[in-house]
Amino acid sequence: MKIIGMNEDNIYSVKEIEDECFSNPWSFESLEIELSKVGACFYVAEEDEAMGYIGFNMVLDEGYIANLAVKEKYRRKGVANALLQKVVDTAKENNLAFVSLEVREGNIPAINLYNKFGFTKQGVRKNFYRNPTENGLILTKFL
Repeated sequence: MKIIGMNEDNIYSVKEIEDECFSNPWSFESLEIELSKVGACFYVAEEDEAMGYIGFNMVLDEGYIANLAVKEKYRRKGVANALLQKVVDTAKENNLAFVSLEVREGNIPAINLYNKFGFTKQGVRKNFYRNPTENGLILTKFL
């Protein structure tokens, strides 16, 4: 598996992953904007095809994970671990103070992954998610 930056060649694969994994996926246009956005780092895990991706934005000394998604057939194979490690490494290289994200309160596998990486609960956003409505947990890893 290799981790590469999202680009014009793999953006269509990222959109397919979005559509498979999320009830309210990002539009293709939104992903395109990220290609040229200052501070945006979107990484794709590839082998024979795109297996998953992570979207990450840096603002001053802060990092925010927008999305982490892995195709169902590649889950529990280390893809999410590799993508999350890439973001943590990028954050450290850029001297960020922390990396933060929101996750569905009921997404226990994701919460367990983030906990393994040292993310801790910092707050709750009531009814943050739709389809279905669910609270979002704010998790942060201080660097």
